[in-house]
Amino acid sequence: MTTVLRQMTFDDLPAVMEIERRTFPADAWSEGMLRGELDDQPRTRHYVVALAEDAIVGYAGLAAAGDQADVQTIAVLAEWRRTGIGGALLTELLTEAERRGAVSVFLEVRADNPGAQAVYDRFGFERIGMRLRYYDDGTDAIMMRKDLHA
Repeated sequence: MTTVLRQMTFDDLPAVMEIERRTFPADAWSEGMLRGELDDQPRTRHYVVALAEDAIVGYAGLAAAGDQADVQTIAVLAEWRRTGIGGALLTELLTEAERRGAVSVFLEVRADNPGAQAVYDRFGFERIGMRLRYYDDGTDAIMMRKDLHA
C-alpha cells in the first residue's frame, strides 16, 4: 500500500468532513471551523491529507506561531488505522513545526483514547496535565508536549 500526503485544499472538505464525523461523532468540528483553519494556511496553519487507493483516508492539522506549535487534529478512517498513516501524518506535522522554528509541540488527546495516547507516547510526547470535561461529551483531555530539541 502506498500512502501519499499532500496539502489540504478547500476541495478536500467533503471527504475530510466525512472522516471528521465518523471519527469524532460526539464533537466533530464544523465545516466552517475547518474552512477557518484553511484560511490561515500557510500563514499559521499547516493541514495535510493522506491518500491511499486514490481516496482521502486521513488528515491532520498544525497551528504554529513563534516557538510553539499545536497539533490541532489528526484523524484516520477506522479501516486504515494501524497501517502507519497516523504516524506519517504526525511526522509531517512535527517536521513542519520544526521547519517553522517551533521548540515545543502541544496537543490534547481524549483520556478515553488509549490508541492515540500510545502513538503520542511512541513519538516522545510527555503528559503535562489534564483538562477536565474538555470535550463536549464531558470526557477529560490529557495535555501533552514534545520538546523538539530533546
